[in-house]
Amino acid sequence: MIVGILKEIKVKEKRVSMTPAGAQAMTRAGHTIMVETSAGEGSGYSDDDYLAAGATIADSPREIFEQSDMVMHVKEPQPSEYELIRPGQIVFTYLHLAADEQLTKALMASNCVAIAYETIAKGNGALPLLTPMSEVAGRMAAQQGAKYLEVPSGGMGILLGGVKGVEPATVVVIGGGVVGVNAAKMAAGLGAQVYILDRSLERLAYLDDVMPANCFPLMSNDEVLNRLVPQADLIIGAVLVPGAKAPKLLTREMVQQMKPGSVVVDVAIDQGGCFETSKATTHDEPVYEVDGVVHYCVANMPGAVPKTSTRALTNATLSYALEIANKGWKQAMTESEEIKKGGNVINGLLTYKAVAEAFNLDYTPIEGLL
Repeated sequence: MIVGILKEIKVKEKRVSMTPAGAQAMTRAGHTIMVETSAGEGSGYSDDDYLAAGATIADSPREIFEQSDMVMHVKEPQPSEYELIRPGQIVFTYLHLAADEQLTKALMASNCVAIAYETIAKGNGALPLLTPMSEVAGRMAAQQGAKYLEVPSGGMGILLGGVKGVEPATVVVIGGGVVGVNAAKMAAGLGAQVYILDRSLERLAYLDDVMPANCFPLMSNDEVLNRLVPQADLIIGAVLVPGAKAPKLLTREMVQQMKPGSVVVDVAIDQGGCFETSKATTHDEPVYEVDGVVHYCVANMPGAVPKTSTRALTNATLSYALEIANKGWKQAMTESEEIKKGGNVINGLLTYKAVAEAFNLDYTPIEGLL
């Protein structure tokens, strides 16, 4: 199979979907790897590094799309790429379609096979291709929250961990999954008083065992939110419903109860955001204010640390990319429930139910296409 590695074009997105080591593993398996020129530079990889790994270098995205059986991105295809996607071509990347009707309809119109990293799922519900970037985003959420609590960044001027004789900041993390755990660990490690909320008693029991003493797992409900929100200096939204829009758990009325100069970080913004006042921002303009509260809602947070993120992403995606390339999408989905769950759009049909429900579009069960 010819596999194309595209250069990312989203604002300040410096990751690349495959490292030279990944490209070498693909070529050793008998596949042809085409890498768009300078695609790896932001992650520290030169065109020569890819050539040494056995890849070829393409001069433009058009060349990649025209020649590749499967194209790989990190972020979702951008509008300038829609017309380049060919019928039957496999598009393997993060898609987050439930938050993007335009992209959903563009992929349907292209008659491609769109496989989403974020909906590939193991039998226990784990999301192996979302996990590494969720770990990065969770840790970054605490870092960015601490930064924007500083006065020069628009915050109230409080140190997350406090100092002797001065109390630390109060951090509320909504969601006890991979993002939430990593955000809470970072904030607690800096010395903050952290509350991590989840709706699963089983998950709360686990968190109670593994989190540090200054992190308090609590059942998430309106009463707890209404009590904690006015106390919070930093709130991190870490809620995920796989493949679907995130629920709006922090209302505008709750935001209005927060202290002036407090900060909210919405890591769920890729799926539409879990705060009512959230709107997607970029690394160029990462924050805005609503009712005196600083909002950080960057939709590709891990793109700020590409040397870490790219390696972590390739570690997770490579085995799946190899399986799809070795077998073709149809056989790979027939033999792997995990890959089958990644199918979002196939030959013009919407095959992921949560996305269909988000936009009131027709849903086609993927089993009928295999």
